[in-house]
This record gives sequence, C-alpha cells and structure tokens, in this order.
Amino acid sequence: MAKVEPFSIKVPEEVLADLKARLDRTRFPDEVPDTAWEYGANLAYLRELVDHWRTRYDWRKHEKHLNSLRHFRTEIAGLDLHFIHEEGRGPNPKPLLLIHGWPGSIYEFMEIIPMLADPAAHGGDANDSFTVIAPSLPGYGFSGHAKTRAMNIQAIAEIFFKLMTETLGFPRFAVQGGDWGSAITARMGEAYPSYLYGIHLNMIPVGPTEGRNAPELTPEEKVFLGDMEKFRTAETGYQWIQGTKPQTLAYGLNDSPAGLAAWIVEKFRTWSDCHGNLESRFTKDQLLTNIMIYWITGSINSSTRLYYEARHHPWRLKPGTRIQTPAAVAVFPGELARPPRHWAERVLNVKRWTPMARGGHFAAMEEPRLLAEDIRAFFREQN
Repeated sequence: MAKVEPFSIKVPEEVLADLKARLDRTRFPDEVPDTAWEYGANLAYLRELVDHWRTRYDWRKHEKHLNSLRHFRTEIAGLDLHFIHEEGRGPNPKPLLLIHGWPGSIYEFMEIIPMLADPAAHGGDANDSFTVIAPSLPGYGFSGHAKTRAMNIQAIAEIFFKLMTETLGFPRFAVQGGDWGSAITARMGEAYPSYLYGIHLNMIPVGPTEGRNAPELTPEEKVFLGDMEKFRTAETGYQWIQGTKPQTLAYGLNDSPAGLAAWIVEKFRTWSDCHGNLESRFTKDQLLTNIMIYWITGSINSSTRLYYEARHHPWRLKPGTRIQTPAAVAVFPGELARPPRHWAERVLNVKRWTPMARGGHFAAMEEPRLLAEDIRAFFREQN
C-alpha cells in the first residue's frame, strides 16, 4: 500500500514577495472604450482586482483556512497526488470522492466539504454523512505534474480509483464531479461499476456516440444541440488553444499574475449564474485564492495540458452503449450545457434528475447548500 503523509500548505515568503513585485509592475493593455467584457476580461475590473491583490488580499489568512481541513500526499503511478481527507461525522459515513475541474481547484470545495462530512452541524441528518476525499487533479495545484503524454480522463480515473481502493482501502465509494470532474466521474462509472454506490454529476460530460445523428431526436434535444453549436462558436476559443498549443499560452500566464487572473476570472464570470455581475457570486478574495493556487504551484501549464491530452487521447463511449452505474444529475440554470433528461438518459442510468433554481458551472462555490442536499438525497438511496 502506498505511503500516505500529512501535508500542509506553506508558501515561502519569497514567492509572495515576487508576486507583489510582479503585480506592482503590471503593464496593462489598451481596450476599446465602452466594450465592457465583449472582447474578453474587462480592463477596469482587472485593474480593480489587481489593486485588491496588491494592497488588501491576505494569502496567509486563506492559507490558514485551507489548512483547516486535513491534507495528505501520496504517490500513485509515479505521480505525487495531493488530496483532502475529511472524516465523516456520523454513524456510517459513505466514502465520497469529490472531483474538481478547470479553472477551479480544491478551493471550490471549502464550503461544501464540511456540509458533507458533518451534515448535522449544517442543518442535515448525521446519517447522511460522508468521509470526503477531494484530490487535486494531476497537474493541478498541489499534485505533481505528469512528465509523460496521455495524462487524460482515463488515466486520471485510474489513478483516483487506485487512491480510493488501494491507497485508502475503501471497498465501495461514491463519486461526484463537475467540469473535468464530471468526465472523470462518468469514466469511473463506466470502468468500475461494482465499486461504486453511484455517480453524481453537476454537468453532463458525454453524449451518445451518434450525437446529432441520433435517431428520433426530440424537439428539446434539437434546441439543446443548437444552443451547443452557438456555444462552440462564441465561447470555446480557450478550448482550442489549450487543446492544441497549451505550451505557447503558458509562457504568458505563468509569468504574469495579471494575465493569469484575466484568463481565469473571465471564465468565472461567463460560466457562473452571475448575470454579468461577477461579485454577486464570488468575492474578490474567493477569486484570488483560486488563482493563487495556480500561481504559487506554477500549475497553469500542466492544468491546461489536460485539454490537449483529452483531444489527442479522447474518452468516448462505445456506439450503442451507456454507463450503467446509477447516476444523479443536478441541473443548474447557469451551467454551460443543459441537455434535456432524455438526452442524458441515452448515456447515463439516471435515477435522480434535479432542476435547480439558481447556480452555474461552479456549483460547489455558488450554491454549496443546494448541491450538498442533492448529493445527500441521492446517495441516501444507494446501497
């Protein structure tokens, strides 16, 4: 069994001093007047965010908050893997693997982990408690960076399976994910059904192999496919550069904290249920703490490589098949892709389908209570 060691986040002072110096020297670009966010990250907002970062943001406060949960590191398949391991406070907590995506991090889960591990302290029932395992994806945050090709959805699913079964010794466990986490979760549902209580998704990561050529598409599915085509045209430039030339992008983002912030913050605004008002969903400190995890670990390049690996070494379902592991889907109105239930049922064994009143792509940060309640309700019925 792999050795598991306690881990604490301790950023050297020289890293913070270097960051401050870079922020002080930020060279902002120009902007066409009165274009707001139409061309990308808004100049006025970025100036405001960088000024807050320089003069008011306190990393040590947030470092302490992150360290309030139990962190560990281990080695799997030659890769250092960081994970949070928070014991459930209840009579029989289910193990729950919680998987983030890009441009998020384990920081997305800071509010929801206590709700899941200790539901009685957050208005729930102790019988619904989970022992929560929340790893940093390989190449993200405090996990190691792959030195070889093909660290893709399939490879990460296998690493997380080994973490849960071989390293931590759980015979069965639950899995939840959004963004890349939803794809990894679904892949685990396909590959390891006998080990899982079920899978819970807040994004549908996969469609039927035949796609828009599926027989007997419903009117709702046709509308969904039209919406997705509009999204691909207007909003997937980041996918193309990260999926084809991530190394080129990395020189700017790894060297400029303001550039890194712009690249990430624009996605938080576009993908959340904020209706254009970013700070109606996230505080500056929340945005910056997530960005800091990329900055202090130098992981923006290794994180975006997942897009390259997924494009060049893709995971797809075999024609005519679907994932048989029991599945739940929490449908948030601000999510990027919101297929109708019938579309999801072409590829998933849907047992629970929950339309949410509010929330977007970053559900664990935007609406942690709604997401936690839905996770509890689903896995309460899975034995």
